[in-house]
This record gives sequence, C-alpha cells and structure tokens, in this order.
Amino acid sequence: MDTGFYHSQLGLLAFVCLLLLLLERYLSSSRPPSHVSKEPTLEDTLETGHVVQLAHPRASALNTLMRKYILVYAIVMGADWLQGPYVYSLYREQYDFPERIVAVLFVTGFLSAAVFAPLVGVWADTYGRKRICLLFCVLYATTCALLLFPFFPLLLLARVFGGIATSILFSAFESWLVSSSSNAGLQSEDLSAIMGRATLVNGFVATTAGIVSNQLVEWNSGGFRSPFVASGGLLLLAWLVISGSWSENYGGGAAQASTDIFQVRRLGAAWRIVAADPVLLVLGLTQTIFEGSMYLFVFIWVPTLQESSLAPSFLPLGYIFSAFMVAMMLGSLLYTFVTAHWYRPAPAPVVQAHARSASVVSLAGGGAAGDSSLVLHAQLSALVCAAAALAFAACAAVGAGKGARAEHLKFWAFCVFEACVGMYYPVQGMLRGALIANEHRATLSALFRVPLNVFVVVSLLTGVSSARDAVLTTCAVVLGISSITTALVVLPRVDALPPSRTA
Repeated sequence: MDTGFYHSQLGLLAFVCLLLLLLERYLSSSRPPSHVSKEPTLEDTLETGHVVQLAHPRASALNTLMRKYILVYAIVMGADWLQGPYVYSLYREQYDFPERIVAVLFVTGFLSAAVFAPLVGVWADTYGRKRICLLFCVLYATTCALLLFPFFPLLLLARVFGGIATSILFSAFESWLVSSSSNAGLQSEDLSAIMGRATLVNGFVATTAGIVSNQLVEWNSGGFRSPFVASGGLLLLAWLVISGSWSENYGGGAAQASTDIFQVRRLGAAWRIVAADPVLLVLGLTQTIFEGSMYLFVFIWVPTLQESSLAPSFLPLGYIFSAFMVAMMLGSLLYTFVTAHWYRPAPAPVVQAHARSASVVSLAGGGAAGDSSLVLHAQLSALVCAAAALAFAACAAVGAGKGARAEHLKFWAFCVFEACVGMYYPVQGMLRGALIANEHRATLSALFRVPLNVFVVVSLLTGVSSARDAVLTTCAVVLGISSITTALVVLPRVDALPPSRTA
C-alpha cells in the first residue's frame, strides 16, 4: 500500500480548507455593515479573527461566552479525538480480541449510553450542567486509565463509563451553551455562529489529534496505548478550566431532585412533549439515524478500508483520520458560507428565541429564532441527510472489492460523510436550540439518544465482517428516510410560522 496517497490527500484537503478560510475572512472583512442593527454579531468577532473590544454589553457577553465555551469544547473534543483512530486497533490488534468480542465491547458502551442517556439529561437539567460536565471529565479520564489494561472485565467497565461520558458530552455541554446564551440575552444568530465556529474549531482539533495520535503510536513502537494516556491528561486540564471559568445553569425541576432521583415524572413529561409535537419527533428521528450512523462509522471505517487495501497492516490510520477531520471542517465552512454569506436573515429580536418548543411557538403565534432562519436550517438538515445517504450507498456499492481503486473510492465516500458531519452539528444544534424549551433541553437531547444507541447496538451485533455491507446499506436507507421526513414534516410546519416580532 502506498501511504503517500493518504499523505497527498490530507495535504490537498488541508490546502482547500485554507483557501476557503482565507476566502471567508475576505468576505467577512468586505461585507457592508448591517442596516438592521449596528451591533456587532459573533460572526463579525470570529470571522475577522479579532476579539472586538467594545463597551456595548452584548458585545462583551459575546466575546466572553465565545472564549469560555470554545476553549473547553476544544479541550474535551481533543481528548475524545485522540482516541478515535486507535480504539478498534487497540482491541483487535494489540489485545488480539476476535472481531466479535470487539463488537461486544462497542455494544457495551452503546448500551451504557442508552440506559444512562435519559438520566444524564435529567440530572444535568436538575443538578446543574456545569456539575455534570465536570463529572464527564472524571468518568472519561477513568475510562482512559482502564483501557490501558488488557483485562476483559476492566475493558467492559471502561466501556460502561465511556458510554455515560459520551451521553454527557453530546447533551450537557450544548445545553450549557444554549442556556448561557439565553441568559446573556444574545440573539439566535449569535448562537448559530458560536455553534458553527465550534464545529470548525473541532475540525482543527480533530485533525491535529489524528496526526498527534499517529506520532504517539510511532514513538511507542506501534503500541496503541499512548493516545489514551494523552487523552487523560487533556481531560484533567478540561476539569480545571471548567471549574475555574464556567458558571452553573439549570433547567427546570430542581424541586423534584431530592424526592425523585430517577426523575420518572420529569422523563414522562419530556416524552409527552415529544409525542405531541411532530417536529420534535422528526428531530429525534434525525438524531437517532444520523448520529447512530456516525457511531457505526467509528467502528467500521478501519476494517472497511482494510478490506480493500492490498497492505491493510500498513494503513496510516492517524493520517486517514486527520483527512476525515479536515473534510469535517470543510462541511463546517460550507455551513458558515451558507448562513453568514449566501443567506443572511435579519437579526432576530431579543426574545425567548431559543427557549420554546415548536408546539409552544405555534400556539403562541410567534416565530422561534426567526422563521426564515429555521426554514433554512430545516432545508440544510434534509440535504445533509441525503448527502450522507449517498456517501454510504457509494461505499456499499464498492463492496468487498480489492485494490487501490476500491480503497480510494471508499476513502472519498467517507470524506463526504465527514463533511456532512461538519454541517450536521451546527444545523441540528440550531434547530434544537430554537425548538426545545430550556427547562427540558438536556432531558430531551438525552432522551433522543436512547433509540440512537438501540439502533447502533442492533447494527453492531450483526455488523461484523460478514454483514458490513448490509450495515452500510441500512445506514444509507435510513438516512434517506430521515431526509424525506424532514422535508415532509419539519419544513412545512416551520415555514408556516408567522414572522418573528419583538416581545
């Protein structure tokens, strides 16, 4: 296998990404001032590369929240991405477990996430998002420590802790951001810009993490433990930064905390909200399908490329992973171009813009986060799912073909999927922030993760080498279904909302 192909593709993707970043900066600096508002937006702060020092309270709040959230987000995602290229290889190659046992380990993590996800969301809303984020650092650092020992019971325990930590990572951190943004009186376009920029920073961090993890493995003579040690160090740093810089915020239901530790009533109330609102049901379906496909991708991308490679043992996994992460950055940049340059709605008034469910908005007769912006994000959600479906379908069509052509086609199909991931997170984060009430935000986000993890578990139990193509095909089909349901259910309802008005 010529590893030079992956080095050159990483360089090509990085070059294109740099050109787009320079173009974005040029467009941002040459954009005329808004006629609607003379206040600087977070896009203005971030896209020009300068922290604007203004006396205006909103500008100060924007800069402060941006620094607090993106710093922590970069550290915790760096800790997560350091492990990404070598989880499968650690189990399969260094510890020599059969692929079926490796699947069991992955399944254990997803089952843990499925069981604890709704409780994690409730506890975050009730006991505090900052406190739960600190718990994430402790649990994930413990996971890294346990992974250093090739003892199956300890590895199972590590997967349990990792499942809980993953549920926290993808619910409590976003909930803290949205609630902090609302408490600071920021506009919805500011929240959208923070999420888009966080995804872009995440791409830089992930690309760097892939290269660093590759070098750590090489320096460790091919041993796959060293990235997990480095990840533990970053989690300790994240704990210190969160402790020192974040303030606490809550959802509703704190009064029930001492009498209902498993928050059964609160979970029931959250489910009734979802069941009564078709838009929230489709948001949950999209989260289940897209993020489930993403987690399956984590498990199958290494063996899928190895299946077509003429020299599978010599694949530069760290560099391949970095190429995927640059593709994710390109997706994030595309989101920024669409929302900040190609389509730029008028700033929404400072109301409870991202603290109401779709059903509440409809009953109230007011828009959430600006109706035109919501329509755009719903359209992007449908397009992202459709493109991801095509990427998986292309990979499945190649099948078990051997040779450079088949391997390269799979690689580029996976790059397209990662670009979709780069758009997915800010798009879905904006939709959830606009349509889910603050008091139930972490609870609902975590509740959606239950079917997500069930979907992943069922797929992994059949998704070993004999059924890998079937899993890819299934992901393509269900992503297509998600795209269609978003277009048929979410778009008409969001488009029917009346224009936003000042409170």
